Amino acid sequence: MSAPTAGGAGPADDDQTSYDGSTCYDALTALVVVDLQHDFGDPGGALYVRGGEDVLGVVDAEISAAQAAGAPVFYTQDWHPERTPHFARDGGIWPVHCVRDTPGAALLPGLRVVGGVVRKGVDGGDGYSGFSVREPVSGATTETVLGALLDAAQVERVVVVGLAGDWCVKETALDAVRRGLRTTVPLAATRFVELAPGDGLAAVEAMRAAGVEVTGEIVTPGPPA
Repeated sequence: MSAPTAGGAGPADDDQTSYDGSTCYDALTALVVVDLQHDFGDPGGALYVRGGEDVLGVVDAEISAAQAAGAPVFYTQDWHPERTPHFARDGGIWPVHCVRDTPGAALLPGLRVVGGVVRKGVDGGDGYSGFSVREPVSGATTETVLGALLDAAQVERVVVVGLAGDWCVKETALDAVRRGLRTTVPLAATRFVELAPGDGLAAVEAMRAAGVEVTGEIVTPGPPA
């Protein structure tokens, strides 16, 4: 695969073996790795994002680049209770996934964890953004600790990677912009759920319209094995 460019968001192939397009970092930039968990990134997971396992090498390159520049790295992790209106069986739209203290909620094997992990959805809320949680019935939102961690590190810019591009990566990036942070999303380091065709492109357009720097092209996963 050729190195990502800052141009359009058309499809690219799924060969990540030669990825060399890691983002530029400095001490005022943080890397936020979103929800690289078994249920999302493993073909056997309850809410598998097709091609999700293929971002691990790209994310690892981003982690290395961040560490080399002295940039902090943070992680988010869905951590749902067994019953929540977030799940389809309780009135939501999603299959049961990432239930706390189960293998499905575990971070993917091979993911290097070199910074703090922020768990979200712990109280049954819709934990789409790493910064905030929405109560599914009332719509009320509460903040996670991610914003405070970034403030304490005097972060001015974030790079958001992980799963999935049209849900948690998008919402985390949009919340980062709302907080006044310069925000970059490298498309090589995410994949999309695509509940409906075109959701990935719509997510990219929404992020760009909000001021997110979206780099590279949407990667189209290969056919299922």
